[in-house]
Formats: sequence, C-alpha cells, structure tokens
Amino acid sequence: MEKIMIVDDDEEIRRQLKWGLGSGYAVFQAGSRAEALSLLEKHKPKVVTLDLGLPPHADGVEEGFAVLSAITRESPFTKVIVITGNGERENALKAIQAGAYDYYEKPVDLQELKVIINRALHLHRIEQENQKLQRGLNVAGTESFGIAGQCEAIQRVFSTIRKIGSSDVSVLIMGESGTGKELVAKAIHAMSLRKDGPFVSVNCGAIPENLLESEFFGYEKGAFTGAQAQTQGKVEYASKGTLFLDEIGELPTNLQVKLLRFLQERTMQRIGGREDIHVDARILAATNIDMAKSISDGSFREDLYYRIGVITITLPPLREREDDILLLTNLFLMRFAEMFKKRIKGLSAQAREFVESYNWPGNVRELENRLQRAVIMAESPLLEINDLGFADGEKLAAATQSWNGMTLKEAKNSIEQHIIASAIGKFRGNIAKTAVELGVSRPTLYDLMKKHGINNSSAEGYEKKTTSLKGEINGID
Repeated sequence: MEKIMIVDDDEEIRRQLKWGLGSGYAVFQAGSRAEALSLLEKHKPKVVTLDLGLPPHADGVEEGFAVLSAITRESPFTKVIVITGNGERENALKAIQAGAYDYYEKPVDLQELKVIINRALHLHRIEQENQKLQRGLNVAGTESFGIAGQCEAIQRVFSTIRKIGSSDVSVLIMGESGTGKELVAKAIHAMSLRKDGPFVSVNCGAIPENLLESEFFGYEKGAFTGAQAQTQGKVEYASKGTLFLDEIGELPTNLQVKLLRFLQERTMQRIGGREDIHVDARILAATNIDMAKSISDGSFREDLYYRIGVITITLPPLREREDDILLLTNLFLMRFAEMFKKRIKGLSAQAREFVESYNWPGNVRELENRLQRAVIMAESPLLEINDLGFADGEKLAAATQSWNGMTLKEAKNSIEQHIIASAIGKFRGNIAKTAVELGVSRPTLYDLMKKHGINNSSAEGYEKKTTSLKGEINGID
C-alpha cells in the first residue's frame, strides 16, 4: 500500500483520519514537527496531510510552515496537502506558494480527501518515472535513447533502433514536424559501430538551391568566383561516420541525381574537380512530406527513395501518443525548473486537462517550447493555461477541435465532460463546491462523473458511502 502521513496535534483527529484512510493506505501519524520529520526520514511517505497549527505554538502556523519547508527540502517529491480551518485560506495559499501540493478546508469529507490524495499519488508516480527517465534508466521497458515515451508506437520505434543500430543500412525517418526525427537519427548513430565518428547534419530545405551542391560535395580552388581555396563538403566530413539528410523531400531534382550516384557508388567529385573521392558514410534521411505523393507527381525520384529507405521508421504525432503527453510534460517541467532555478510543482488541474486535450500541431517541439516559456513566466508553483502562452482563440479552438465529425449527442457529451472536469479542477476536487457551481446535486454530479469516467474511484466511493458507511467521518473539526 502507498504510504501517507497525517500531521496534526489533535490525537482524536489523527485517530479518526487513520481509521477512515487505513483501509486504502499505510498511514503514519505525527503530532509534532520532530515526530513528523523522524517519520519522514524513516518511512518516506508519498503524501502528507498537514495541519499548520503544531506545538509548541498550536495557535500559530510557524511550526507547520517549518514542517512544510523541511519536507520540500528533504523529500521534494512528497506531496503535502494542508488541512485548514475556516478563515485560514490566506495561510493555505501561502502554503501553496511555499511548495504545498494542495489544501483542504475543514470539516473533512473523507471521500473528497481521498480524491485529492489519489491525484497526489498519481502525480508522485509520474514525477518519479520522469526522474528515472532523466537519469537514463529504463522505465516500464522504455530505453530512452534521449527520447522519452512509453506508448506502444514509441516502443516499436525503440525496438527498430536497437535492431538496425549496428548495421549500415540507409534509414528514412518519416513524421510530422516536431516529432523528433533528428533525435531518432542521433540515437541510431549512437547505437552504431560508427558512434565514435562524426554525425553530420544537412537541412536540405534550409540551404538555397544554388548553394546546395557545394554544401554537399565541396569545391576545388577556382571552381567559381569566390572559390579561393579547396573546401570539403558535408559528405566528405561525414566519412567514417553518419550523414543525416534532414527534410530530404525538399531536395531539388538535379541534386537528387548526384546524391543517387553517390549512394550507388560511394564516390563523389568536388565542384570543379575530376578526381573520384571514396567516402565511407552511413546515410540517414528524414522528411515530413508525403513521399508517395512526391514520387507520383515527379518531384522526388522513386529510385532514390528506395536507396535511402531500406528501412523506414514512422514517428507518431504527439496527439496519437496520449499515454506520453503528461509524461513528457512533467519531464520537461523538471528539466526547465532545474535549468531556470524555479520552484515548479506541476500543472493545475485545468492546465493538465487542457494539455491532454490540445491537438499539438507542433508536436513534441511545441510542447517543449511552451513549457519552457511557462516555467520562465510562471509566478506560482502550479502552472496555469495562461502560462503556456495560449490566446483565448487558441483555447477555444483546442476545446472544440475534437467535435469535428461528431453527432450532436456526441458533441454534447464532450462538452459536458470538459465542463465537469474543468469545474472539478477549479475547486481542487471539492465535490460539494463543484456541485454548487454546476447547479446540480452531489449525487447527480457523482453520476455524471461516473458516466464520463472522471474519478471513477471517488464515484464508487460515494455509492458505498451512501449504503454502508453511515459511521464514516463527515465532520471532523
């Protein structure tokens, strides 16, 4: 069972909370700062509920904040839920700014508290997995190669990299812009017998057409005006290593012919030269265009396609990697928080729901860039949607993008699901306040949550509570 700790100076409250939570968690109790920090070191609980009023100053908050500070310093992944009384909202918000995960106002409803605890445990697990990924360890069978991901499509990519890494076959990497094609190319190079040789990258779409040939093959002194010395091209520089041709679909037709000759014979001539130069380089290429269409309309040579694509790897867009979106989000947040020395805990519930539902047309690159911006601009430990740099129009587009092609009933269900999830996030899992906000009864809200698969565990807990838990705690003061 997951370990949690209750820190409260009131023994009766500790006893009641342990009785209410003990069936689902391994619960430890502390009544003072010293006891809490001792248990923290010994048991390393993943979640702590903390009453700020602790002895010897039970009427103040100094000891509680001292415990919070020690936990965030000694066990930064531990999630602290501050339990406050009426009228203590200001202290609760200060606690959030100081690093607490969330707060909950008395009287305590155990089912609502369990929802918050379960969300905290889920985030704790994600952060732990991301930390392992950052250290280059395997997580759930994931071998990162500098690429993070656990979904089935990315696992297939990792498997292909392992199989072809040690060979010298040409590889064509296909995928939308921002999916990580160059990372895959570098991973293949790192797995190959050429890993100690150069990795030379050429962006075929970024170099003016009249300069591409000299960029590729170099030139002899006097070959043209301004050619004042013999100069090697990218192909020569890649000898004994890997040549990566990014955006190869943009390569002009005349240069495709010369590249094909090189791939067939592994020899080349500099511009203005007559000597055949042998080059031992592995060829990796990448494109974000539809190669079948380019071959059909004559803009790309079919024989060159088969030369560069002995093995083809297709990278999935981020919108098809639902299992990876939050994993990547938290990985980037941790990386940028450390880079910019910011105390970032994660995303708010609304921001998290938005990130999961957004289409990400720029894929992983867009996600990474927006999170970098968010970490720099954020003013609180929890990032909000606005921190990600979305304009109101973009938010509306993201919210409505999944309705295309739906029936009216399907669209209604989608809207209902988004509104409920957003409201629950707004009130930090407080079901009573959410129900009031939405203008429905709590039983109706639980039914709707169950219908849409939102926090099913809390819905089931509510049903059990209404039938068999008449003795449950509903009003701990």
